[in-house]
Amino acid sequence: MTRTVCLAQNPDADALLASDMFALLTGMLLDQQIPMEKAFSGPKVLADRMGGLDVRRIAEADPEDFAAVMATPPAVHRFPGSMAKRVQALSQFVVDTYDGDVTRIWADGDGAAVFKRLKALPGFGDQKAKIFLALLGKQFGVTPDGWREAAGHYGDEGSRRSVADVRDQQSLLEVRDFKKAAKAAAKK
Repeated sequence: MTRTVCLAQNPDADALLASDMFALLTGMLLDQQIPMEKAFSGPKVLADRMGGLDVRRIAEADPEDFAAVMATPPAVHRFPGSMAKRVQALSQFVVDTYDGDVTRIWADGDGAAVFKRLKALPGFGDQKAKIFLALLGKQFGVTPDGWREAAGHYGDEGSRRSVADVRDQQSLLEVRDFKKAAKAAAKK
């Protein structure tokens, strides 16, 4: 069975995310201060510019050269220099800790253990780790015992809170509406 995702809202970028878990993890890292679609398109842009998306190659790249790849117009991220450092730090951590295999992050243990490993990733805090755990559970079949609880409200079935709930254009709009309402409520 071929998995499909609609996170980048671009068939080629989404195909990479569906087939390459390092690409998915990188997209999640990039998902801050830019639209979700741009963040999750970033791994495909990097793959095109580097002749593939290889965790070891990114980890070993000269930081200035990699920053230039990130900054080449159109830039991969709104803040290409700082995000280049984060992508390289994530890559190095995955190489050093998991021998380059991101799937080892969630290969064993319960939801709490997977959440703890996700939260330990460079650039991943509490919220990002919960959202990514929910994305793994809801769209990638990674469902260790207790994953929904560990993901908090992001793991709720039928929710429209985050990227974990985006499956098409309509659900993307529903997530955006939820976030807009949450922001408005927080201002009161």
